[in-house]
Amino acid sequence: MKTTRRLETALIKLYNAYHNNRLNPEDCTACAVGNILDNHDSWKHLSNEHGSLKLSYVGRVHQNLGRKFNGYSPEEILQIEKVFLDACGFKTPLCHYNVKPKNYMSKDVQFNGLSAVIDLLCKLDNIDNVMNFSKLFEQENGEPIYHLKTFLA
Repeated sequence: MKTTRRLETALIKLYNAYHNNRLNPEDCTACAVGNILDNHDSWKHLSNEHGSLKLSYVGRVHQNLGRKFNGYSPEEILQIEKVFLDACGFKTPLCHYNVKPKNYMSKDVQFNGLSAVIDLLCKLDNIDNVMNFSKLFEQENGEPIYHLKTFLA
């Protein structure tokens, strides 16, 4: 499967963050976007409310100038973060009185957020979801349609 450079880079960063316990929805340097953007928090100024799709003045300026952050526009960054937070069980935009999951650091919650983000990243690049393995189980006349190639000698 052919992917874009930005997608491949984002997937590697998110994979490493998940497996190294550095994926934290309540930390803007360690959430999905924080990891994609090299654990910096400057992206949080693109919106006035964390988890909102509405660009702030700064966000609109960057968007109108065509700026990209590790390949992603300000609007795409806000979409990624909202999808991540929603899939982790947070009510967005974040507010101290909004609902949040009891154990947002559990691997199950993080995996749900990660899966939703990967689905969105693939859609943004017009690529089939790289986590969709359903084709591997399609059959015709009792035989698999698709075959895995092995690299074992």
